[in-house]
Amino acid sequence: MTDYRFVQVDAFADRPFTGNPAAVMPLEAWLDDATLQAIGEENNLAETAFTIPCADGEADYELRWFTPAVEVVLCGHATLASGHVLIGDRDVVRFRTRKAGILTVARDGDGYALSLPAWGPEPAPLPDATRLMGGAPVETLRHPGGYAVLVYENEAAIRALAPDFAAMKPLGDTLYIATAPGEVADVVSRVFAPGAGIDEDPVTGSAHGVISPYWARRLGRDSFTAFQASARGGHLTCRIEGDRVVLGGTCVTVIEGVFRL
Repeated sequence: MTDYRFVQVDAFADRPFTGNPAAVMPLEAWLDDATLQAIGEENNLAETAFTIPCADGEADYELRWFTPAVEVVLCGHATLASGHVLIGDRDVVRFRTRKAGILTVARDGDGYALSLPAWGPEPAPLPDATRLMGGAPVETLRHPGGYAVLVYENEAAIRALAPDFAAMKPLGDTLYIATAPGEVADVVSRVFAPGAGIDEDPVTGSAHGVISPYWARRLGRDSFTAFQASARGGHLTCRIEGDRVVLGGTCVTVIEGVFRL
């Protein structure tokens, strides 16, 4: 059997049992995809992040993410967790991804700044999503990368949502983002991904990469605070920098060990 390093991190968290847990497994070379997916299923976390050293100098590491069911295009919280584990003595660590380009995690005070592409959504009718999410959204938008955004009137409407997960699951790997003006922060949200094996995601970096351009326009400013109102909950700061969204947050390491294959 071979031992692989395993670190579990609560991302966008200032103490254990908050934020979003992610497994980080640094590798020297890629395992086959079926094994990576099986590890993701075994860990049963929203995401397991796998890295290998980047050989050509374009970045420090290559990075991929797996839910218990699928490989995803972009995962913010597991990228933040990977930066927390791998930044070492650097001020910034760079990750090359297959479909989201270069992502960076930089030191920022007691926490980190995660730079993601700004994938702003465009207005679109979403009758199926509206029906399955419930409530009465005042606006619906989508991004072709698999993101459906439903904007509600207030935080109470977000907290009251009870989506039909069983009906949403067969529709595929869509990230459903419910968002509204907040009371505990400028913006609140909840995020659901039944088709990817995650009914409700605790704190979702990629979702904020999508909604930040929308809220920056609506609020009339380039930075704001956000809270994802899941059972675990998580606080973020969001800032627009050109074609990037920079998310601020802290991480807590909760488990370190080995994964044996």
